[in-house]
Amino acid sequence: MVTFPIIIIALVVLYLLNAIKILREYERGVIFRLGRVLPDPKGPGLILVFPPIDRMVRVSLRIVVMDIPPQDVITKDNVSVKVNAVVYFRVMDPTKAIIEVQDFLFATSQLAQTTLRSVLGEVELDELLSEREKLNAQLQEIIDKHTDPWGIKVQLVEMKHVDLPENMIRAIAKQAEAERERRAKVIHAEGEYQAADKLTKAADIISTNPQALQLRFLGTLTEIATEKNSTIIFPVPLEMMKAFQYGGQQTKKSDEK
Repeated sequence: MVTFPIIIIALVVLYLLNAIKILREYERGVIFRLGRVLPDPKGPGLILVFPPIDRMVRVSLRIVVMDIPPQDVITKDNVSVKVNAVVYFRVMDPTKAIIEVQDFLFATSQLAQTTLRSVLGEVELDELLSEREKLNAQLQEIIDKHTDPWGIKVQLVEMKHVDLPENMIRAIAKQAEAERERRAKVIHAEGEYQAADKLTKAADIISTNPQALQLRFLGTLTEIATEKNSTIIFPVPLEMMKAFQYGGQQTKKSDEK
């Protein structure tokens, strides 16, 4: 028969085995002893938890990636959009994360949703689409400020997708097309202005030198002479006519002599 001391030793061994807890590198254990929290979290590694005197709550220190479901947001210019985002945060103080809030994951999710709606409701649609980095930083600052008493550090908030109504998508597309046409007309006008300016300068230079005008005229003839199937009518400069006239007068004088 099993003696009473052996039974006692077996029970003690089982109790000690049950009291041994192993925490991973990224885990900490918040210990409540007779209902009072111990000042320092335990872990990582091997720790002893003595039930029913002690109760341990495991807390992970890894970064939590929390998806914020799409939120209905009415912007400052009365446009209804759906916006979803993602929040990156981690527990910095396990004791605060357990005793300051009932469920820090649920509380952070709800805070992120309400903050997303309130912040984006104060901006116009153009700012929402063009200044995401600024709004992400603003969201991160506000959420981090409210979660700091819970021992949570919000590291990053990123808006993932902005779902626009169909009529707003068409309006934005028309606006973008009009902007592209405006830029094209401005570029074309600038090109015409620069070309006119260069031509004016070239005309001023040629006008001061008749030989340059004749060379330009001959160059133009050379260019159009490549078109064999075309009939070309071009004016003859007066300077060339004067040259022929001068040559005829010299011939007449020689004949009279």
